[in-house]
Amino acid sequence: MAAVRPPSVDSVVRRLDDGAVPRPLVVETVREVIAEARLDPDVDIDTEARRRLDLLQKALPRRVINATGVLLHTNLGRAPLSYDAATAAAEVARGYSNTELDLTTGQRGKRNAPIERLLVTLTGAEAALVVNNNAGAVFLTLAALAAGGRVPVSRGELIEIGGSYRLPDLMAATGAELVEVGTTNRTRRSDYAAVEDPALLLKVHPSNYRVLGFTAEASITDLSSLASERDVPLVYDVGSGLLDTQAPWLPPPPPTWLAGEPGVRQALDAGADLVLFSGDKLLGGPQAGVIVGDRSLVTRLAEHPAARALRIDGPTAAALAATLQAYLDGRASQLPLWRMATTATEEIERRARRVVEEAGVTAAITADTSTLGAGSAPGAQIPTVVVELDEADRRFAHLLEQPTPVLGRRAAGRLILDLRTVDPSDDQVVAAALAES
Repeated sequence: MAAVRPPSVDSVVRRLDDGAVPRPLVVETVREVIAEARLDPDVDIDTEARRRLDLLQKALPRRVINATGVLLHTNLGRAPLSYDAATAAAEVARGYSNTELDLTTGQRGKRNAPIERLLVTLTGAEAALVVNNNAGAVFLTLAALAAGGRVPVSRGELIEIGGSYRLPDLMAATGAELVEVGTTNRTRRSDYAAVEDPALLLKVHPSNYRVLGFTAEASITDLSSLASERDVPLVYDVGSGLLDTQAPWLPPPPPTWLAGEPGVRQALDAGADLVLFSGDKLLGGPQAGVIVGDRSLVTRLAEHPAARALRIDGPTAAALAATLQAYLDGRASQLPLWRMATTATEEIERRARRVVEEAGVTAAITADTSTLGAGSAPGAQIPTVVVELDEADRRFAHLLEQPTPVLGRRAAGRLILDLRTVDPSDDQVVAAALAES
């Protein structure tokens, strides 16, 4: 019996091409499936091609509703932008902008200058520079100031963060020589002082873990005096980007879950020459790496060849500028991150009950805790109220299949939805998705 001849690529493409995926990808996918069907006659070409196209479509960047209770969810892009920041980025992205143009003279300007002015005013630093992310900030700093030199780092601060980023590996890539000092749980000023001819002193805040118990660490004040004696810079990577430990943009006192997070202002006041931090964590802005501190050091970083490779684009700069202006204008409490973090538990409960009522589902409303995530304030717990539903796996998958996917979390066979991390304007979307589950 003669083998069944597979259909033509063109005929299958005509049946499957609905515009959801670019046509060249449809053609490529259909060709792949037909080639496999020639080897395996049991393959249903249309079904398999459609499955792969659906997976491809779902993999493309799209908006997702975060109902996990993790405020800075790395897999979901960390801090959501404020309306002003998103609008500013969109305005710049839709056309031309003064990315490197001085509008007062009509001549070429400095890309970093406007944001530098905002950061200097906010932090009290002499100068500032912004790159693509905080790993980039660390890379640039070490490449510019310590390539070929020795850099002591406490063994308790040799961090690894998501995506297998390891500080020792990054240091090696810059040409700096890592010198481990102290022990995992105790490192003193004398441990740093024992290192001969360091290029700089590096202190790293372990933002995604805590070492508790019998511990000790060299303070910034101690390291600043040592750096002055050795005539080398003191660099402090504070990680999460909390501008001020007192959080003056929030009603006093500062939230207890911020305890232990170093502030940028306090680090500079204590004597750090350069302070490095992320833009998309506790700053609540876009992905960026921010460097603030001594003007001569910042200038050396800005003049290094790697600075151009690590710079941010116009839309990111616009979003960051809008975020920084919110702090300067006293509106930082309305940034999505801080608004979510400080919403009263009673309000979360009210919204949760309304969502369950509108969805018409059977669910439990229970006390729980939200977390910051993204390596910020590890172990910090923010009291919240969540919606708990049965049939966790089925509902979890169903919510992800919605036009606007809704991501919850599963625990002990239950699906948990925490509205603390859901914008109130999306409550009806969550309710409608639940109603169909």
